[in-house]
Amino acid sequence: MCVVKCVLSGTLSIVRNGPIWCAAWDAALCRGACVLVAMTTNPDLLGQLRREWQHLGRSHEARQSLERLRQRHPNAGLGQMSDLCDIVDALEVRSGLCVLERAQIVRVLLEEACDPLVHRTLLQTLLPGIVSVCRQLRFGDGIIRDPGETLGVAIALASELLVDWAGESRQYSAPDILSALRGRLRRWLLKEKAAQRALSQYDVVDEPAAPSSPLLARLSTLRGSQYDRMARITYARVFEGRSLRELAHDDHSAPSSLQAELQHFAIRFLI
Repeated sequence: MCVVKCVLSGTLSIVRNGPIWCAAWDAALCRGACVLVAMTTNPDLLGQLRREWQHLGRSHEARQSLERLRQRHPNAGLGQMSDLCDIVDALEVRSGLCVLERAQIVRVLLEEACDPLVHRTLLQTLLPGIVSVCRQLRFGDGIIRDPGETLGVAIALASELLVDWAGESRQYSAPDILSALRGRLRRWLLKEKAAQRALSQYDVVDEPAAPSSPLLARLSTLRGSQYDRMARITYARVFEGRSLRELAHDDHSAPSSLQAELQHFAIRFLI
């Protein structure tokens, strides 16, 4: 029973989001949407984005993008603006525009978010709201060590949402986007928490088995054969009490795949 308990103890099935920012990058490229520079956990991430925006939002391309917006939406209140930075400034609370006027502009931005620069404009104006969503979820405290990582993922998820929703017309686009972002970020945090809990089982070191047993004799007969690798790993797992995660690291394999191999080996030769 000892070998069954040690070798057949559970299987890992972790579904992680992977490099979320890379997924948003690929999706944006495929759909023609704007993509930020690669996300980092730098605490000055917002500062980096603001500096990038000051250059991008006042570029010649930004003025051309604004002109296209003005032609397609003549009643959106963009007449007095000269570039995309002016749009972001106008969407700030202290700009003087009323709530309905700001909502109208954001609705237009979402409708035209297939334009890379419009996508970036909308993302830039949503940054304070994205930070607020992270704050509501305590930046993943207790799950994610670095708050900057949570912020980076939140920005990436928001960018992904804008790709998914580009072309839609929503009366109150900003609240809808931030509400959807809160749901996506919460699900990401829950997956991270579940993954950490699942991975922790591989750090457990079991008590070594007795140095002399029928199992040891069985493993000895398999040494030097085509099953030598699995015999050695099983010996280390059962008689030395080494964790599955440590053994997987030494074997240059994934814990889940190594455990599957051990299960198959145990069922075939040891039970």
